[in-house]
Formats: sequence, C-alpha cells, structure tokens
Amino acid sequence: MSKPRKTVQSLRSQLWFNAPKSAGDHKRRRIRQAGFTTEDFKDKPVIGILSTWSDFNTCHAHFPQRIEEIKRGIWQAGGFPAVIPLQSVSESFSRPTAMLYRNFLAMEAEEAIRSHPVDGVVLLGGCDKTTPGLVMGAASAGVPAIYVPAGAMLRGHWRGATLGTGTSTWQAEADYRAGLLTQSEWEDLSQSSVRSTGTCNTMGTASTMTTLVDVLGLSLPGASSIPAIDAEHARMASAAGRRIVEMVWEDLTPKDIVSTASLRNAVITDMAISGSTNSLIHLVAMAGRLGHDLSLADFGDASEGIPVVCNLMPAGQYLMEDFHFAGGIRALLGVIAEHLDLSVMTATGRTLSEEIAGAKVWNEDIIRPLDKPIYPTGALVVLKGSLAPRGAVLKRSAASPELLRHTGPAVVFKSYKDLHDRIDDPALEITRDSVLILQNAGPIGAPGMPEWGMLPIPKRLLAEGVRDMVRISDGRMSGTSFGTCILHVCPESHIGGPLGLVRDGDLIRLDVDARQLDLLVDPKELEARRAAWQAPKPHYERGYGALFSRHVTQADQGCDFDFLADGEATLDPEVH
Repeated sequence: MSKPRKTVQSLRSQLWFNAPKSAGDHKRRRIRQAGFTTEDFKDKPVIGILSTWSDFNTCHAHFPQRIEEIKRGIWQAGGFPAVIPLQSVSESFSRPTAMLYRNFLAMEAEEAIRSHPVDGVVLLGGCDKTTPGLVMGAASAGVPAIYVPAGAMLRGHWRGATLGTGTSTWQAEADYRAGLLTQSEWEDLSQSSVRSTGTCNTMGTASTMTTLVDVLGLSLPGASSIPAIDAEHARMASAAGRRIVEMVWEDLTPKDIVSTASLRNAVITDMAISGSTNSLIHLVAMAGRLGHDLSLADFGDASEGIPVVCNLMPAGQYLMEDFHFAGGIRALLGVIAEHLDLSVMTATGRTLSEEIAGAKVWNEDIIRPLDKPIYPTGALVVLKGSLAPRGAVLKRSAASPELLRHTGPAVVFKSYKDLHDRIDDPALEITRDSVLILQNAGPIGAPGMPEWGMLPIPKRLLAEGVRDMVRISDGRMSGTSFGTCILHVCPESHIGGPLGLVRDGDLIRLDVDARQLDLLVDPKELEARRAAWQAPKPHYERGYGALFSRHVTQADQGCDFDFLADGEATLDPEVH
C-alpha cells in the first residue's frame, strides 16, 4: 500500500526554514548569504547530493560535472539542490585499507542527512566501499534516496590486447616478477590499463556493488552499466535528479523499496555475474541496515541454483563497456528472470518486471543464455570446517579446477609484512602443493580487513610456470583478482580463530564439492595450542581506529558496527 503524498508543510526542510522565531529567520538569512532568493527554496523539497568526490579518488574525477547535471534535474523537477561532501574512501589511496573507512562513511552519510534540512538525497559513489557505505547510511537515516553510480572506465589496450583493470595487471605483475616482462614494459602496460576516469572496468567489487544496488531497485534501472564518460551517463544523472524530487513527494525510502525478495534477487544476480567475493560482506551489512537478515547460507543456497552467464573478467573475457552495449543489467535480468521475483519495487515506483520488459541481449557471447553459461553453477562458494567454523568464501569461477580438491602442507605467514619479507626468500621451504596461510589480515587483526588475500606466488615457483596455489587468509581480495584464494575465514585469527593456530607443515584439506575447509591436526594438539595462544596487542589506543576495533563485527555479520547494525532509528534533531 502506497503512502499518502507529502505536503509542503510536512517536508523536513520546511520545518527547518519555517521554524518559529529566530530559528527559522537565521536559516533563511544564511541560505540567502549564498546568493539564493526565497523563491529558490520556499515550499520546495531540498535534495542533498552526498558526494564522494576527491582528487585522491580518480574513479570519481568526473563527479563535479555529474553534480551539475544532477542539480539540473533537481531544479527542473522543482527541487532545491545542495551538495554535501563526504569522505571519499578511495580504494587506491586510502590506507591501511578503504574497508576500514566504509563504516565511517556510513556513519557520516547517516549523520549528514539527519543533521541537515534535506528531504531526500542523491547518493553519488562508485569506488568499492562508497556504494555500500552510502546505502547503509541512507537506509538508516530513512529519507528517500536514489543512487547514481560512477560508471566504469573505458577498456584498456596494450600491444593489440584488451586490458581489464586489475585483472590484466595482476596477471602481468606475475609475469614481471617471473622475469617475462621488463620494468619498462610492466609500467607501460599498467598505465595503458587505466584510460579514463571511472571505476574498474572488470566485474570487480565496484561494478559488482553498483550492479547489485541496481538490482535492489535503489538506482534508475540499468544505470549501473553505463560507462563513466558516456553522454548517456550524464543524462542518467539528470534523470536521477528529477526522479528524487518525485520520490520525496511519494515518501519512497530505501526500506520501502528493498524487500526480502529484492535481496534474494541480488544474491542470485551476484552468482550470475560472478560477482566479487566482497559482495558477501557488503550485502549482509546493507541488508541489516535495511531491516532484513541475510546470511552466508543464503549465498550458499543460491550458488547451486544459478549458472554464471555474464562473460566478464576476471571470470570471463569481456569488460563492463562490452556488457553495457550487449544489453546491460536489464538484459541480464531478463535472461535469469525465471529465478527472480519480478514483482519487487524499484526507485521508479514501477516493478522490476515493468523495468526489464523489452530488454534484449545484443551479444550472446557476453550475456549468455542459461543453457550456454560460462560456468555451470554459481560463482561464489561458502566453505565451513575446522579451519573456518563460521565460514569462508571462495570464488569458484576464478579458481583453478585442479585445486578445488586439494590437501597440502601449510606455509604460514604471521602478518602481511612477514609475507613480503619471506615470500621470495630462496630458502623458503615451499612447493606448488603447499598451502599459503596468511594470519592477522582480518577486520581487527590487519586492521580493517585489507585486500591481502591474493597472496603472491613465490618468484621461484613463478619462474617454474606456477600461476596458482591454494591461498587462505582472514582478509579479502580485490574483486578484480583471481585464483584459488579462500577468504574471510571466520572467526579471524586475531581473536583466537583456528586460522591463528596453524603452524608450518600442518595439513590443510580443501574440498569445494563438499564445501569443507579443514585443518588436519589432532584435536588435543589444537587444544594445547589454543591454551598457549595470547591475544595480540591492539593496533589502536584512541580515535576512530579504536572505535572500529572495539565494535566491528566479523565477516559473516557484514563487518558493520554492533551499535549501528541493530536498534531503532535515531529521531530527527529538534529544530532550533
């Protein structure tokens, strides 16, 4: 049942501007200070544009122009736009990891909405953590919101080959370390892989998350695949500006749009596109903020029911630009429609069924039919066992088939520094059958759960032609990466999880068909190790880092803050 339309008198912004006595006078005076007249904002919805633009977020370099286009749409629809800059959380430049600051962005977005006189918001993001951070914050704030994705960069080209951001450079880096590329060639290839502004052009974390937000109905349908610098992207931004004004009058919030069925659609789509492993953490966190439960089991169930039909790197051949012109997400949803609930709502106020009607696939090698997939079953697999009692994740579609059932001796690295200090040491006792173990890469242990999970292959083995090994950590890996990397091992080693008890030479058994990941050590020996284990010292004694370490949940719970994931929404502040 739809809500009654908002009236001018019930707009949050007008309660600010028309507050009694000096409170309202002050706000009207101060907004005029910027050169606006009363007619600009009187009796109009005020739309906040939450921007994650920064000179250090090169994926978002085109946002200043997109902001102007969003403003144009808002003005056209009778709204009043106001830009609110937020932390950019650049995947490339934020250290120790952007994941440490996803929750910071979510908090900032929520509080920016609550503390300003806005009636609705446009969420302007795209780089990996900006998408979930903005959605989490807006969902908790509870005002109408629409998401405008940054869009992917153009294809890379080098010596006749097409390059995918991340995927191609990871491959080339291995060749460079093996001595097959000179430093000059390696640098030239790297530079050639990033031709324009926009997010990674593979189905990495950025494109996965914008795609899934599209499926959830929180952006204009089909927005997620439009290339960043295409004129269509500018038109989409203006259309989103127009639409958010109407959403305010309809009082259509993220929680009104996203249902349990919407989330199930997103999980199924995640499998069909061979989405990033990071999506499990972000979707679980977003679901919690939207008032729904989502567990690793939901991903495990979906994994067997849907094949990979999206032929994009790193699991496939093509890139986001190709995907868009093959029909994009609307066409893909049409292909997998029999697996979806098409009655769910979207930001347009129409159903998903209505929004994908008439969408066609223009290249069946890029968006495959269900009976001709690039991989027969879902991309992501959830593993459990004595090494991961609460779960771990593997991107099966990007792993080596011969390693999906493997038993080998552990080679343990206590930290990321230990890994880089010793991985290329000629004296390191390691073979292609060894299992690389990285400890203390989790949410608290790293800190922030960085993308360290695609552990490098030792240079000596690279020279022998080895390009993949079983690699296990409690960290994450880039969504653009590939290999038999088992990630998000939970609970993490830093808080006493079994991963922290592994020693060199211990046998590790991986059986993907059985969904098992086990440490083959006598239980009595494990108990002795557990009794001797001592918790490491905290990384932070103060500030945001201390807050993060004390309150972040584990990977299976979405790594949200315990005090934000639950509880009633905070009331609006009293206007004064």
